[in-house]
Amino acid sequence: MGELVDKDRYQRLVGKLSYLSYTRLDIAVAVSVVSQHMHSPRETYLEVVYKILRYLKGSSGKGLLWEIFTDADWAGALEDRRSTTGYCTFVWENLVTWRSKKQNVVIRSRAEAEFRVAA
Repeated sequence: MGELVDKDRYQRLVGKLSYLSYTRLDIAVAVSVVSQHMHSPRETYLEVVYKILRYLKGSSGKGLLWEIFTDADWAGALEDRRSTTGYCTFVWENLVTWRSKKQNVVIRSRAEAEFRVAA
């Protein structure tokens, strides 16, 4: 398996790759594998991390652009004072998912309505 390597450096590299894998789904499985060895990283796994970094360097500009928009009205329904929340998800410029729902509780403030839709 190889010698143990600097744990802090390994964790920083894998942490950055993990964050990057949200937009680069092509590395998600490989990052998942190397992240399983965060507590006792070995040279073998560090080499895999370097291979992922070399792959990323050679394939720049191939990320996935996705956007999520959310909104909520506060007590918009006049009959029961409940809020309506909604969101839509775009991959590049294509609408992928959307939802609109009347909340099942009465919200006391606009901030709470926004928080509920984000959650």
